[in-house]
Amino acid sequence: MWNQYYSVSTIDEALAVLAQNPHKARIVAGGTDILIELERHQRPDVDILIDITRVPCLNQIQAEQQSFTLGPLVTHNQVVADARLVSKALPLAQACWEVGAPQIRNRATVAGNLITASPANDTITPLWALGAQVTLRSVHGERTLALPDFYTGFRETAMQPDEMLTAIHVPMLKPNQRGIFIKLGLRRAQAISVVNIAAILTWDGEIVTDAVLTFGSVAPTIIRVELAEDFLRGKILSDEVINEAARLASTVPQPIDDVRASATYRTEMIKVLTARALRRLRAGEERLGFPVNPAMLKSQLKSTTQLSSLIQHNSSENDVIDTVINGQRIVARGGTHKTLLHFLRENAGFKGTKEGCAEGECGACTVFLDGDAVMACMVPAPRAHLAEVVTVEGLRQPDGQLHPIQQAFVETGAVQCGFCTPGFLMSGAKLLEEHPLPTEEQIAQSISGNLCRCTGYYKIIEAIRLASRQKNIVDD
Repeated sequence: MWNQYYSVSTIDEALAVLAQNPHKARIVAGGTDILIELERHQRPDVDILIDITRVPCLNQIQAEQQSFTLGPLVTHNQVVADARLVSKALPLAQACWEVGAPQIRNRATVAGNLITASPANDTITPLWALGAQVTLRSVHGERTLALPDFYTGFRETAMQPDEMLTAIHVPMLKPNQRGIFIKLGLRRAQAISVVNIAAILTWDGEIVTDAVLTFGSVAPTIIRVELAEDFLRGKILSDEVINEAARLASTVPQPIDDVRASATYRTEMIKVLTARALRRLRAGEERLGFPVNPAMLKSQLKSTTQLSSLIQHNSSENDVIDTVINGQRIVARGGTHKTLLHFLRENAGFKGTKEGCAEGECGACTVFLDGDAVMACMVPAPRAHLAEVVTVEGLRQPDGQLHPIQQAFVETGAVQCGFCTPGFLMSGAKLLEEHPLPTEEQIAQSISGNLCRCTGYYKIIEAIRLASRQKNIVDD
């Protein structure tokens, strides 16, 4: 899918490679969008990938006096887990929680969501409402743009081919401000927005002194509805005011008409979501439903090998990926142009990892990469170089006994056709590592990225419950 893959150790290395190949190279972090596009042959122009995931400190969230700065490697799950962001940038945290599934949120970055520039991407709407800015850097220098200046059209940005997004600056909500993000999708998890809204209100007692309403998935870019914002200023949020603001909000956009919804339906849902957001803000219930201690499927002991210098992989049968899989060092040739899924199956010989959809929808290919659950179909194989991978074969205990989750699947009959089972086992095992006594909600969260086509979810949930009980008895 690509001919050259660079794993860089510094930003300067990344920018140097990018400057030499501005039209053929792309920066990758999570890679959850571009890998699918490459698999579908939608990016014939891209020949070189520059992996920045080993660059130190790019995954940091810094809190300054009135704003946050997010590095380009900050993932959606990092935002959800950061109490500071949840407290002072709630709409962004809510949007990050709505992105994909745990395995995707462990890899996908907020920066990548912004750069892809789809108006349906969840994080753009709240960041626009919050007044966020992005810093872009190249070998020639850097510049900072507000989001309305960053986006120039549908899936188009002001970013130049030789530039890299190095920071996202997010103003904190003021003490007299409250905000909310609400998304309408066609399913409970892994849904693309039909319509989404971010609403931020500034208050003086019960009077709204300022309002920002942004909408996604209704136009080529995110839009603000100033007519409704102007109407809200100076008013108390009575039912009549809320209904009129919602009506005004629905009159401004000319929504897109696509496979997810008609323009007429979107217009009505703009009205519904606006009223819902305003009512929840009035009641102080903007945090209602946001998860407390959710299932992230992340390792508490995550360690990523730092690189001392740039590593280049070429699409060659002699090029090597040197990795540790299930505790065993594996040196395999010829897989550097593949996804981790195909590398594991075809080059490393681990057939337990299954391909169900190859686009991050089904979770059958779930593995652990440096301790975090990820979907192997959305990870470039060279990312496994000098990394640690665990597949379903690696769940078996050192004494040869089955992992409690494996044993529970056998005892409850949770194994049906078996195709999705490896992915469910991996998600369940990571859940029990993260939450030894998971709640029903945490169990549901943990498998939201895994699809069972035999509709056997009740048995799978029963197996996770049983494994939790058995594991805790053994541990005690």
